[in-house]
Amino acid sequence: MIRIGFLACAATLPGDGPRRGDAFEHDLEVAALRPAFETAGLELCEIDWRAPLEEFDGISLILLGTAWDYQDHPDVFLAKLEALAARGIQVCNPPEVVRWNAEKRYLEELETRGATSVPTLWRPDIDRAGIEAAMDHFGTDRVVVKRQIGAGGLGQHSFSRDNLPDKGWSMGRACMIQPFLPSIVEEGEYTFVFVDGAFSHGVLKRAGEGEYRIQSLYGGYECNYAPDPRDLARAEAVVAALPFADLLYCRIDMARLPTGELAVMEAEAIEPYLYPEQSPDLGQRLAQTITARLANGAVAAPNPSTRAALRQP
Repeated sequence: MIRIGFLACAATLPGDGPRRGDAFEHDLEVAALRPAFETAGLELCEIDWRAPLEEFDGISLILLGTAWDYQDHPDVFLAKLEALAARGIQVCNPPEVVRWNAEKRYLEELETRGATSVPTLWRPDIDRAGIEAAMDHFGTDRVVVKRQIGAGGLGQHSFSRDNLPDKGWSMGRACMIQPFLPSIVEEGEYTFVFVDGAFSHGVLKRAGEGEYRIQSLYGGYECNYAPDPRDLARAEAVVAALPFADLLYCRIDMARLPTGELAVMEAEAIEPYLYPEQSPDLGQRLAQTITARLANGAVAAPNPSTRAALRQP
């Protein structure tokens, strides 16, 4: 059996310690992948990304599965991935992709390549006065503030004219500010999962009662979604704008602007949950792709059409 690592963290791995509220998604994904992998001659091994390098001996390829605390330790995480790659382990997706994708300012780059994005202000920090100025800038009464390096909606805020932060409040880190999109609550957020560059399946993510965040941590839930050709074309345009070709997996999250266009919210190429419940053949699809990659040694490479635009570390 060829050993395939599924990189996780202490808060998502099964065990005796406390787990995150969304750790059940780790269990769902592993349960969907393991049988298909075994059929293909692959052994799926769950492993903490902080484990000593020696514990990765014998692993041929690493999937960045549910390492969902990387955003608090981005430099340490990236160094670990580079160390694994230096040992000859295929890392999917590779360290250079993680470096580019970890900071959400990649959205600016995608926009310059033609992807439709949500209007965004980028700030090294922001306080109450900055929130009010952002509302004036966007001509809106409500904004969302996110970490530039973040995941899962953690550390995210939504403020309105009648619900401003305290006068002494500040974000305390580099952030991005966007106008609140009513469609997130009224319609939901759309996810497009791609495997080996090809569309795999769609998901409609809805917020729970009284919430705008669609993650399961906040009561969000998922529905099956078969995108119409125009919406799928929007997602495919985002994938085409990525500065890397041959990604093993990528998840494009989009929301509808007031104009009716879908705009990219995230292009998740690090450790996205891939929603196996909406794709019964996800395990088989990934197993086939991984087997082919191991056979020919394929790794993600710069997209020739965007090579010059790659941001250097």
